[in-house]
Amino acid sequence: MPNYKLHINGKVRAVSADADTPLLWVLRDELNLVGTKFGCGIAQCGACTVHIDGVATRSCQMQVSILDDVKITTIEGLSDDGKHPVQEAWKEIDVPQCGYCQAGQIMTASAFLSENKNPSEEEIREAMHGNICRCASYNRIEKAVKVAAEKMS
Repeated sequence: MPNYKLHINGKVRAVSADADTPLLWVLRDELNLVGTKFGCGIAQCGACTVHIDGVATRSCQMQVSILDDVKITTIEGLSDDGKHPVQEAWKEIDVPQCGYCQAGQIMTASAFLSENKNPSEEEIREAMHGNICRCASYNRIEKAVKVAAEKMS
């Protein structure tokens, strides 16, 4: 089995995995970084979203063999103390119901806000539309993204 060195959450992590193993399974099964969730397995729901070089990316479809020389950030690495402005806004607005999709929602929102510091409601909806929430917390998610944008400006 091939060995890979992945740059995850600011650390180099060595893993052994088949070349076509999705990053999601490496994170969860090999590295015990279980904040990233399995949702659909076809990159449609957003539960497995991580940052690859700062871009929100579905980890269920990223093969470990193509991830050399990139910086991977999971929900565990978004902040050391859980005080990233998006995480703070999520708590302030009390977004989660079941919570399953929330790591992916937060990772999508934080990548979006790093590129757009003052988004409109329409831009927020567009950025977040690919993340599915079974509990339909969409109004609270949108509100939390607005609050986070204010905290980041």
